[in-house]
Amino acid sequence: MASPRASQPRRFTPQLEGFCKAAAAIAEQHNADAVLFLAERPIDWRKLQEAFGTRSLLVAADSEDQLAGAHDEENGPGLETILLAMNDAPVYERLTQALLEAVADEFIETGSTVVTLYSSYDPGVIDSVSLIRLDEHLGRLTVRDLRRIETKIPTETLKSVIDLAVEIGREGREGKPIGTLMVVGDHRRTLEMSKPMGFDPVKGYPAAERSLADSKVRDGVKEIAQMDGAFIISNTGTVIASAQHLSGPPSKEITLSKGLGARHWAAAQITHATDAIAVAVSSSGGTVRVFQGGEVVLRIEPLERAMTWREFEAEHEGEKEKPPEKKPSKVRSKTPKPKTTKATPDAKAADTPADAGG
Repeated sequence: MASPRASQPRRFTPQLEGFCKAAAAIAEQHNADAVLFLAERPIDWRKLQEAFGTRSLLVAADSEDQLAGAHDEENGPGLETILLAMNDAPVYERLTQALLEAVADEFIETGSTVVTLYSSYDPGVIDSVSLIRLDEHLGRLTVRDLRRIETKIPTETLKSVIDLAVEIGREGREGKPIGTLMVVGDHRRTLEMSKPMGFDPVKGYPAAERSLADSKVRDGVKEIAQMDGAFIISNTGTVIASAQHLSGPPSKEITLSKGLGARHWAAAQITHATDAIAVAVSSSGGTVRVFQGGEVVLRIEPLERAMTWREFEAEHEGEKEKPPEKKPSKVRSKTPKPKTTKATPDAKAADTPADAGG
């Protein structure tokens, strides 16, 4: 059943037209690579496209209903669309996710400049424009990066686990950084080389209640990650066990960067002995390392926060902050500035033996 917002007539109000003109001017002034429109209901997509001419236009929304007609290449403008499914999330998190998905889907590059339009004050009404500069590296792997890892593990499962690891590395828990280790695939052989470190919180639950596709399970993993030990996850994204001590056989063929702790050695050893992929989160900096065959194949530096909205928050708290000396053009809303995440070959030690949990 369509939501009330999605079922309203498709309009292009004078206010929306004004904001689009302002956004187009900002995009022209700053030579933006794309415009991102965060939709809350279907609108006249052709008029939206006409407002930005030939400039790349992306439309993100929380449901298919809100995107209705935007991607229709036969009867509509055939815009590039991004489905978020984050209806209850704050606007800055939705914007961040939309930008990360746009990079992951290769709609924009990691160094792009993007003008965004969204509803910040009045739900359902576009009332804010921001200019966002994505730095040289942005915190999300592309599907192409993952496919370079030769494995039988489905790409979607691998993406889900890595995304969860990046969230843990960025958010920590209750304001404190935490480290953890997740081993994906070849779970039967991995279990043979592991033993419980104590109480296993996932033991005894049906498989359907241990799937990472369930947001409640993902939240539960974030809580359990505060405990010592590793998660063992199947090819289908089901958490098989948690709080496990891994005891992969040592090998002289394994070499790691100086300063990496026991968690990373456990990840290297278990992936050297099995066909599993291990994803380790460093408690010292939130760095996520992906291991295969006993070595690091990808490294991701998570975002410290999804967005920086210091002035926006100050307005709601009744405080006044002095604006920075250099400010991008904007309309009513402050410009969010995402911090960067990168996926690169391992080059920097970001963990200590005290971080060991694997």
